[in-house]
Amino acid sequence: MDASFVVSKDQGQESSLKAGLKPRHLTMMSIAGVIGGSLFVGSGSVIHSAGPAAVLAYLAGGILMMLIMRMLGEMATSSPDTGSFSTYADRAIGRWAGFTIGWLYWGYWVILMAWEAYVAGKILHNWAPGISVNVFVLATTLVLISINFFNVKNYGEFEFWFALIKVVAIFSFLAIGSLAVLNIWNFGTVSGISNLTEHGFMPNGFDPVVGAMLGVMFGFLGAEIATIAASESDNPSRQIVKTTKSVIWRVALFYVGSIFLIVCLVPWNDPMLGESGYGSYRRTLELLGIPGAELIMNAVVLTSVSSCMISAHYTASRMLFSLASRGDAPAVFKVTWQKTGVPIYAVIGSCAIAIVLAFINFSETLRPKDVLDTLMNTTGMIALLVYLVIAYSQLKMRRKLKNHSQDIPLKMWLYPWLTWAVIVFILTCIVIMACMPEYQTLIVSTGGAAILVALIGVVHQLRSNYR
Repeated sequence: MDASFVVSKDQGQESSLKAGLKPRHLTMMSIAGVIGGSLFVGSGSVIHSAGPAAVLAYLAGGILMMLIMRMLGEMATSSPDTGSFSTYADRAIGRWAGFTIGWLYWGYWVILMAWEAYVAGKILHNWAPGISVNVFVLATTLVLISINFFNVKNYGEFEFWFALIKVVAIFSFLAIGSLAVLNIWNFGTVSGISNLTEHGFMPNGFDPVVGAMLGVMFGFLGAEIATIAASESDNPSRQIVKTTKSVIWRVALFYVGSIFLIVCLVPWNDPMLGESGYGSYRRTLELLGIPGAELIMNAVVLTSVSSCMISAHYTASRMLFSLASRGDAPAVFKVTWQKTGVPIYAVIGSCAIAIVLAFINFSETLRPKDVLDTLMNTTGMIALLVYLVIAYSQLKMRRKLKNHSQDIPLKMWLYPWLTWAVIVFILTCIVIMACMPEYQTLIVSTGGAAILVALIGVVHQLRSNYR
């Protein structure tokens, strides 16, 4: 093997990863991982289904995310690790649990990479219809994943500026939307808050609001990236405390605040909200009389999905690296390039799946969008499972930390009652969705996949114990 490559021999140790991320990188990475196409485009279908009460789903999702981040922050400050919650599940619940949630989380992000590439390809195709969307999808995949082959500092810079564009766009939207709600902006056809209740606040009942939680959970997953990336920064514990505290209110403001403005200004039954790929932000800007709303939002969405794809690739590669470091993935994936500290084969392995899925677009028998939609439908359920594991891991790890009299830099509020409340809430949501016909297939398929991976994890753990 080339001397420029080294393998960390101590499993679980991550000294081979080089510290290159700054505090501003970590903060923007958390925001970037959350703000993607699901907010700008996917929120329209959520509102069209649940009505103005969709804001309750986003509020519940925001509160849940805030509590989960606090729990994760507690564990991460006590023991920063690239595997983050997968490593903590390993220590708190058992090796099979860390194996299961680690591989499910890795699968989540590689699927997301393919979906984001497809969205980017569609936007670029609309701008240059003479070039096939398939070419754009493959080109986008190859160009964006190449960023993670460089030093992690370079990735941090790319993500910082991409995320900054999204943040500026959302702040601008919040400013204009607030002026319209206050009847100060009068350049369009909508103002005030009449649409919040005029057509019914919960027109389709409570079930669609609960069902919307899946889409909302998919949207919020990504804030935890900071706890994964912190191990590649100086003083990880301090950075995790700072980032965890700041990202919570920012993400909640961006999501809950903007969705509230949308349901105030746009009728929930506006046919454009239910139009695939149209987007609630674009429709709001159009009704507010903003010229070039379609072009503006396409540019923002393109930036967003590009940022999310880079972030997804980074996260997937680091999770695969962590799994390999613990012996739960082939050892080759813990090889790092000495010059940059990048887990080179984990990067290649993670992007390989996205490239394969990108080639699906060239198939004459498969319908690419149907394939990607089927895969993406599982991600909301995976998000709930990840949150469930984080909560249960924190419940058990706090007891272990107390037994060892270890200082806890960042503590979960009202332990253990809030932790138990989160666990009960997630389980209740899963049970309710399991009773809803439109979600039963999703629950069964995703649950079946999770059980299969868990069984593999149990077998893997038993084999390791007997070695």
